[in-house]
Amino acid sequence: MTRLLALLVILPVLSVAVAADKDDNKKAELAPEAKQYVTEHEARIGGKNIDYTVTAGTMLMSNQKDEPQALIGFTAYVAKGKDAGKRPIMFAYNGGPGSASIWLHMGILGPQRAVVTDAGFSNNGPYRRVNNEYSIIDETDLVMIDPVGTGFAKAVGEAEGKDFWGVDQDIKSVSEFIVKYLTENGRWASPKYILGESYGGMRSGGVAWYLLNNHFVALDGVILVSPFMEFTSGFAGMGVDLPHTMYLPTFAATARYHGALDPTPPDFEAFMAEVKDFALNEYAPALLMGEQLPDAERQAVLRKLSQYTGLSEEYWDRANLRINEARFTKELMRETGTTVGRVDSRFAGNMINQIGESAVWDPMLTAIGPGYLAAFMDYYQSDLEVEDIGNYTVFGNIFLKWDWSHKQPDLPGFKLPFPNTAVDLAYAMRQNPSMRVLVQQGYYDLATPHLATEYFMDHLEIPDELRGNIEYATYEAGHMMYIHEPSMVKYKEDLANFIRGDQ
Repeated sequence: MTRLLALLVILPVLSVAVAADKDDNKKAELAPEAKQYVTEHEARIGGKNIDYTVTAGTMLMSNQKDEPQALIGFTAYVAKGKDAGKRPIMFAYNGGPGSASIWLHMGILGPQRAVVTDAGFSNNGPYRRVNNEYSIIDETDLVMIDPVGTGFAKAVGEAEGKDFWGVDQDIKSVSEFIVKYLTENGRWASPKYILGESYGGMRSGGVAWYLLNNHFVALDGVILVSPFMEFTSGFAGMGVDLPHTMYLPTFAATARYHGALDPTPPDFEAFMAEVKDFALNEYAPALLMGEQLPDAERQAVLRKLSQYTGLSEEYWDRANLRINEARFTKELMRETGTTVGRVDSRFAGNMINQIGESAVWDPMLTAIGPGYLAAFMDYYQSDLEVEDIGNYTVFGNIFLKWDWSHKQPDLPGFKLPFPNTAVDLAYAMRQNPSMRVLVQQGYYDLATPHLATEYFMDHLEIPDELRGNIEYATYEAGHMMYIHEPSMVKYKEDLANFIRGDQ
């Protein structure tokens, strides 16, 4: 279980005041109350002056008996002087599961962003935030969501965390928050979008279908940022061959970036195409053959694995042709005592335990995490005038309590023990053929590898004519591609063009 936790945790545990088990206190709450803080602001974004209202706080959610169930956290940005029925609205969230929304919020979507060092360590203060000229609020109103167990969100009344901590439970609670927000703010007529990063992709596939089939909410678009949607293709080292194939191009991109290949392939995109071809047409069949793989073919595969990844043939041989990302990030630069990042493999830092088999930390997380957290807390307290920010949970202790089973729409009445909400997304696309999908993915992402994303999107069971509703954008950066400034510029352009495409 410790190994699986290390694989799934995509963002750090950076809780300002790690919330003790909130369930212990909830029974004492006689009348849970939503708190909201409203402030007025202006900013210049995309060459336009934007006047907008921010509402930050929580919304009380109740069950069908009108019994309080949860306080869901949110930060809403609504432009002034716009026709609410025509202006788009986007609901956005991070993943985890258990991550608050500060990463997308302070990284790219909101009007303020944290200043961090790309592919390197920032200083330890003073931390800075700046006006975010790449914010999306010039194109759409924006609601950042913190699900139960993150931010200020928590179960209340007779409800418990387990009522929300699971694939299907999470899909239901986030969907119902969206419906309530639309109702209370008069936004039913607006074009509607959802955007999720990482595990937020798993959430988005389910939410797109749940909203349509339970509330008749037809989304205009779904944006998948470094998405994790299909369990079996995304985790190497669990006795399944498929994900090993999916990780290989990202291993190769990482090795090239850190100068571990001799010679260095000069054309990055051509190199990626070459490695993908090997992964699908030589490496994958070799893995499937197992012990029946002829020795000559095994040796040929070992040579190319070493050539593409910078790791020795001997290492790959001892690993039986299969390594996961924790071993790769440890082994690639072992001789220099350096570990490379998992969330963004362009990052590198001092190795902990130089004789260890697998990486035990991710340099990217401590490189940018403190800067993001400091910027967010300063912004929430100073600009948005939110009180009691010490109760804000950045990353909740939820993973070990998460229910990973999922009731797919093609298997009514049966819950699979491993989730795949790409099926839900395909159903939503079939039932809402005008809905469009944008996939944004970084090449240096060892948390959700780009070939794994391509794999489950290519396996969506949809008619050929709906394939034209899917757009792809790739970036020479990692999981949070927007910390790389050229990718930040491209990210905004891609997202803005996608939204404008429906107007």
